[in-house]
Amino acid sequence: MITVIAEKPSVAREIAALIGAVEKKEGYLEGNGYCVTWAIGHLVGLAMPEDYGLRGFDQSTLPILPDPFKLVVRQVKHNKAYRPDPGAVKQLKVIERLFNSCQSIIVATDAGREGELIFRYIYSYLECQKPFQRLWISSLTEKAIKNGFGNLKAGAEFNGLFHAAQGRSCADWLIGINATQALSIAAGNGIYSLGRVQTPTLGLICKRYLDNTTFKVETYYQIQLAHNKEFIAFKSLSMNKWKEKKLAEDTVKSIARNGNTVSVLSVDTKSVTEQAPLLFDLAGLQKEANKKLNLSAEETLGIAQVLYENKCITYPRTGSKYIPEDVWPDIPDLVRALQHRESCQAAVGKMKWGRFNKRIVNDLRVTDHHGLLITGKIPSALSAKENAIYDMIALRLLEALSQACVKEVTDVVFLALHYEFSMKGSKIIEPGWRGIKGSFLADDAEPEQEIPELKKGDELKIMQATVLEKNTKPPLLFTEAGLLAAMETAGRGIASEEERKALQNIGIGTPATRAAIIETLFTRLYIRREKKALIPTEKGLQVYDFVKDHKIADVAMTAAWELALQKIENNESDVHAFKKDIESYARSITKELLQISIALPEQPKLVCPKCRSRTLLIRDRVVKCPDTTCSWIQFRTVCGVTLSAAELQRLVNDGRTGLIKGMKSKSGKKFDAFIVMDVGCRTAFEFEGSLRKNK
Repeated sequence: MITVIAEKPSVAREIAALIGAVEKKEGYLEGNGYCVTWAIGHLVGLAMPEDYGLRGFDQSTLPILPDPFKLVVRQVKHNKAYRPDPGAVKQLKVIERLFNSCQSIIVATDAGREGELIFRYIYSYLECQKPFQRLWISSLTEKAIKNGFGNLKAGAEFNGLFHAAQGRSCADWLIGINATQALSIAAGNGIYSLGRVQTPTLGLICKRYLDNTTFKVETYYQIQLAHNKEFIAFKSLSMNKWKEKKLAEDTVKSIARNGNTVSVLSVDTKSVTEQAPLLFDLAGLQKEANKKLNLSAEETLGIAQVLYENKCITYPRTGSKYIPEDVWPDIPDLVRALQHRESCQAAVGKMKWGRFNKRIVNDLRVTDHHGLLITGKIPSALSAKENAIYDMIALRLLEALSQACVKEVTDVVFLALHYEFSMKGSKIIEPGWRGIKGSFLADDAEPEQEIPELKKGDELKIMQATVLEKNTKPPLLFTEAGLLAAMETAGRGIASEEERKALQNIGIGTPATRAAIIETLFTRLYIRREKKALIPTEKGLQVYDFVKDHKIADVAMTAAWELALQKIENNESDVHAFKKDIESYARSITKELLQISIALPEQPKLVCPKCRSRTLLIRDRVVKCPDTTCSWIQFRTVCGVTLSAAELQRLVNDGRTGLIKGMKSKSGKKFDAFIVMDVGCRTAFEFEGSLRKNK
């Protein structure tokens, strides 16, 4: 008997159906010489300090450097302690029994670092010695699964992948546990979570926010001229900028006195070729979905995972934008399949058969998985968001297969007196890939105006001259799309030229983990969303201020670690040396953080409104009475808005907050209200000019 282990029950069912394991059992499917079971994600993980007999947040135990690391069954919180997850324990017993009774194992967890780690941790925890092979597939279609079973790979081929995943897992534990406990001890109030990737990412957001908010806006003036030739209206803009409005106005008057005309100083026309975009990798899809659909990185990944498990797209956690040569023959069939999808029919009709662009084919640029593709299965019953993501992937495929877009771009410079004015126009010569969706401008580009035929020496009348008031603009706050791009290219922003060259194509985190990192920052209450912008909270800025001068906030170091993990994955470097480096760093950062002198803002001392005897504990998420008999509690975040210390003070002392603006109902509708407290110390909403309404 052969045991097949998948990552999720849904994937296990797909595999089982194709290999004839159709008999349902408790925790697995059986038949045709196979037992197909599943892991339900991370069933086994690294043990916490308490599992080593160490008390948490005790300076005398730091740094904590397990050797070896212990593995434990997934833990869940019960009351105030953690215990093994009963569901995980049950499924692990099923897997253990199947492993013990089989001749060999086929690993069918997701084909990537995390999937490999999920299996290897289970395999190690159960002390299994059975031989195993790897099913390595990029989609869950019948064809892909059958081909995968016909081409199983030796488990040892993926030792590098496992060692990289294990190295990442141990590094995150060593830095996260030690740095978090050290900073929290130094602060002496609350828990301040730090992490190997989490903290540099927070640093990116905070630095951009501070650059934005401290930016000194300067006003300047430009002159815009309106022209008309051959019944075509167009405008030019002064290349000069004036700090004073009067100087610009005086210039307009001078030009008017000199005939109110401009002469053409130069006309530069050139052909510009815009290559078709490559396929989406996960980061590219997440950025596009954030820009166009306002979806978070986590939402996009979740939707893509559903589409993958429904066999509509290939494996989403990919860092490649290319396909290998052997996938190219399948591409025409994928395009033909889209003829049956209404939202794609018009775009398919624009494809030039026999002239498909082969730029996406590059064996050397394919990593574990190729770029995102649709499969031959055209979906029929998807949610609105799933349809939108599917169409994004499908239309990007059609764009990638199309020819380049060719434009004729003309730059014109005019002269009025001795002042130069410029304008730009463009004409589409060959639509190419931009014709697929009919979008001929980059997302952030200004519309390019139509211009008449012009040549050097031509004179034009100025129809109107306008002085425009403009302001210098601060760096834009990060959106999730912008943050993903910054994480992806973190190595390019490094000051040292030598380091920058070494790390230029290395980011922080991986395509598969960046969404989770951003969500962690939300969970820790370090950042919040304001429309599409990511804004650090008071606590986030506080943490950044604590660590900004330490290496834990340095993207260069984190990018260097990502490079080291890549080398381990490629069997070019030793994981043990990496772990020793991380241990050494954990020692130094623990020592640094424990020595930080932290002046924390004073919290108001509030007496419990219910028992009137105990001082309330003010935490990030709640305000509560320490008396378990009283047990009064108030959550700080109400309908998406976090109550400040001042508002909490008003609520407890006066029984009423000020008007809280921008709260959001369950339906997503924004509203403003007071939060008030009744005689029973229960809180409720009170609206301006209306009766009280319970929350």
